[in-house]
Amino acid sequence: MTAILRTENLKKSYTVGKSEVPVLKGVNIEIEKGEFVAIMGPSGCGKSTMLHVMGGLLSPTSGSIIIDGEDLAKVSDATRTDIRRRKIGFVFQRFNLFPTLTADGNLKLAEKIHTGNSNGDAKRRHEVLSLLKLEDKMHHKPLELSGGEQQRVALARAVINSPAIILADEPTGNLDTENSEIVLNMFRDLNKQLGQTIIMITHNPEAAAVCSRIIRMRDGVVAE
Repeated sequence: MTAILRTENLKKSYTVGKSEVPVLKGVNIEIEKGEFVAIMGPSGCGKSTMLHVMGGLLSPTSGSIIIDGEDLAKVSDATRTDIRRRKIGFVFQRFNLFPTLTADGNLKLAEKIHTGNSNGDAKRRHEVLSLLKLEDKMHHKPLELSGGEQQRVALARAVINSPAIILADEPTGNLDTENSEIVLNMFRDLNKQLGQTIIMITHNPEAAAVCSRIIRMRDGVVAE
């Protein structure tokens, strides 16, 4: 198997007043291509910071974060943004959909950002929405969708450009039990059917149970 993501002694600190507050204290992990991994840990253990650093949304204080052979810690901000655009799809707890756009429109915008093509690939969008059982919701705006449907649109947006990795931050945190199960099954299907690499931050043992591996964090390091 080939490691698609690897961190080496990854550290991240924040400046609070005159003090440096360490959050990540030397994290070493390796994710293989096609894995579905959960990162778990108590609040404040650094797991969300870890996800943001892995996704290039935050710069590490030191150490390496290597995605598909490229070290995010050693490139310019512009290059890091380009790597993030090309290789990473995000799914957030609060969906982050554009409220004035339909489901299809949200996917088309993601395509435009990725390729520069204003029209995108209508066939591809239909295929992805169909895979997530949203083909009858293509022309609905977020407020016309349930929370579970909105999160599935967000998931469709994350995979529309075939990223190397999907990073999901508490993707079921705002969903009830039934919709959580639906969304988690969708993640599992994407992992199995498309071989999509997925890294999911969660505090929910039931959500982590659908993953193939669990990485536990505590106090800014990998606990086991």
